[in-house]
Amino acid sequence: MHYYVYILTNTTNVVLYTGVTNNLIRRVYEHKSHADPNSFTARYEVTKLVYFEETTDSYTAISREKQIKGGSRKKKNRLIEQMNPEWKDLYLELI
Repeated sequence: MHYYVYILTNTTNVVLYTGVTNNLIRRVYEHKSHADPNSFTARYEVTKLVYFEETTDSYTAISREKQIKGGSRKKKNRLIEQMNPEWKDLYLELI
C-alpha cells in the first residue's frame, strides 16, 4: 500500500493545508468537491495540490505530516518550490 503526505493551497497561495492519505487522487477530489462543506479546506477554498510525497509505510507518512505541519511557513514554501516552483495544481497531472 502507498501513503501520501500532501500540501494544498488556495488560488492565491496564502493558505496551506497539510494532510496524509492512502489515496491521493480520491482525497484531493474530496477537497476540491467540498465533500465536507464545514471543513477547513472548504471554508478557505483550499483545493490546489502543490506538493506531495509518497511512502509505503503509514507511520512514516504520519510522522512526516507532523514534521511538515510543525515547520515554519518559510520551510513549507521551500519544500513546495523544490518540487513545484510555479505552484501549479499537480492534481491535473495525476488524473
